Amino acid sequence: QVQLVESGGGSVQAGGSLTLSCAASGYTYSSNCMGWFRQAPGKEREGVAAIYTRGGSTYYADSVKGRFTISQDNAKNTVYLQMNSLKPEDTAMYYCASSPCSYVAPGAFEEREYFYWGQGTQVTVSS
Repeated sequence: QVQLVESGGGSVQAGGSLTLSCAASGYTYSSNCMGWFRQAPGKEREGVAAIYTRGGSTYYADSVKGRFTISQDNAKNTVYLQMNSLKPEDTAMYYCASSPCSYVAPGAFEEREYFYWGQGTQVTVSS
């Protein structure tokens, strides 16, 4: 059974930092692509960052480039999202997603390409 468990969300002031974690289990981690998406109240879910677990290529949405960093610890089957210089507009529920890389164009952040999803972790940034 595939399981993705996010953690690390919370409340911070603008300019602060948070690191989200996504622990994956139940499948061959190394052959998958992992992505972070977010959904703010009243808005559609959008892609934030993605990583090929094999090779480590990374992709970012323009809105977070230079502020967010996606990384992985293959030994722990865990993907991280380091978020710096947070802005109020980063406030959202953040979701981890995974799919075999053959189904995913990571930089396109197409939700329908990601088969597995976590439950989400809330990030709130106050001004």
